Amino acid sequence: MDVSFISAVVILLLVMDPVGNIPLFVAMLRNVVPERRMAVVLRECVIAYGVLIAFVFFGRAILKLLGLSGASLTIAGGVILFLIALRMIFRRPEGIFGDTPDGEPFIVPLAIPSIAGPTAIATVIVLVSDAPQRLFEWLGAVTLATLITLGLLLTAERVSKLVGDRGLLAFERLMGLILTAIAVEMLLRGIQLFVRQL
Repeated sequence: MDVSFISAVVILLLVMDPVGNIPLFVAMLRNVVPERRMAVVLRECVIAYGVLIAFVFFGRAILKLLGLSGASLTIAGGVILFLIALRMIFRRPEGIFGDTPDGEPFIVPLAIPSIAGPTAIATVIVLVSDAPQRLFEWLGAVTLATLITLGLLLTAERVSKLVGDRGLLAFERLMGLILTAIAVEMLLRGIQLFVRQL
């Protein structure tokens, strides 16, 4: 798989899904004092960035240590993404990630799995595995995708006010449908990789 730098950034943006995460960030930060919201978004993006960079450097070694194949990671990412997509389409009162502690969110569910989820982690591992000699290019792609994500999420509240609750709900369901298709594609790719290994 020959992926250009721009393609890598676009793929990472699709799997990090900053636009689709706007409703989640708005909902999770509703009970946080307005003065703290930007700092929380920045902190969560930095944590997600740190996780992705760690997997750029150590992802292949971790998979090897745990005896996991790329196929199993792709299938697991597809299953988790599919479950999240279903929760986005068929919304429940407890939200996408179920009950979360009151107060300021920390790491879960904003940094992980919303931004640096299994799909994003699998993507960076696949990029590095396919072309380890382009390591600095992949670091740049992760950095640029995270900066774009940060910029979009910092405007989440303004976007939500502009389109309203119904608009956000409709958009969330639309993103859920798109994520369902991406999840099925990941599952099929993982199964294809598994069959090739037999």
